[in-house]
Amino acid sequence: YVSSKLMGWVALDRAAELAQMWGEPDRAAAWRAIAEEIRADILEHGVDSRGVLRQHYGTDALDASTLLAAILGFLPGEDERMRASVLAIRDELTEHGFVLRYKTDETDDGLSGKEGTFIICSFWLVSALATIGELQRARDLMERLLREASTLGLYAEEFDADTGRHLGNFPQAFSHLALIEAAGRIIAAERVEEFR
Repeated sequence: YVSSKLMGWVALDRAAELAQMWGEPDRAAAWRAIAEEIRADILEHGVDSRGVLRQHYGTDALDASTLLAAILGFLPGEDERMRASVLAIRDELTEHGFVLRYKTDETDDGLSGKEGTFIICSFWLVSALATIGELQRARDLMERLLREASTLGLYAEEFDADTGRHLGNFPQAFSHLALIEAAGRIIAAERVEEFR
């Protein structure tokens, strides 16, 4: 899975930065080299013919977890592969504008039936849209998500876009962490725009 490989890259990339800060240049160089091997492998095998990050090697299916590539800095927001990946997820992996983790008919996850949209993935899309410079689209989706909070201002794990009902674990901490990240991304992007 591309997202698993991405997290391996994150661990080594950040470890290299920490090693450099702590005066360990040899470790930093070794870990950075491995991180770059992982990055090269993902870019060679984890990108489809459209330039979109795929769910896993050997498929062209989408997976919302690849939005983490934008959030974690795997590719810069202006990279065409990052832009194509974010927009493909927005256009092809949503129900009524809310993000599915993946299409259950394209992925054998061992479960049957339909899933709801994932709140965390929808907030990841907000962050990713802000990262690629689609600030108005990020704001619009953020506003929609904020309107779907429960009467207590909380979110579940999933959201049924057809009925407007929260599904799964409630409240879901990860959904709220993604909300905070998305708000921060929008605020940061707005501040950058102020200085242009």
